[in-house]
Amino acid sequence: MSAFPIGKPNDAFAKYFAGQSYLHRLSMKQVVIGNVTFAPGCRNNWHIHYADKGGGQMLPVTAGRGYYQEWGKEPQELKPGDIMRN
Repeated sequence: MSAFPIGKPNDAFAKYFAGQSYLHRLSMKQVVIGNVTFAPGCRNNWHIHYADKGGGQMLPVTAGRGYYQEWGKEPQELKPGDIMRN
C-alpha cells in the first residue's frame, strides 16, 4: 500500500506503457512530481530522461516491487524505500 493516492488511468501516456498505469500529480510548480502506479505486469517502454538537458528523473519506490534497467546494465530490483536517480 502506498502513502499516495493511485490517481486516474494514465491514458495521456498510455502509448509508453504495456499494461495499465495510473497517475496522480503531486506538484506542477518548479519541480514536476507525480505518483505513477503500475498495475501488476505493467511495463514501461524503453526511454531516456536526459538529466544534462533538464530532464532527469528520481524514482522513490513507495510500495510494491519492480525493476529498473539502464542501457547496457543488468536490471535492478526495486523495493519500497529504494530511490533510483538518473
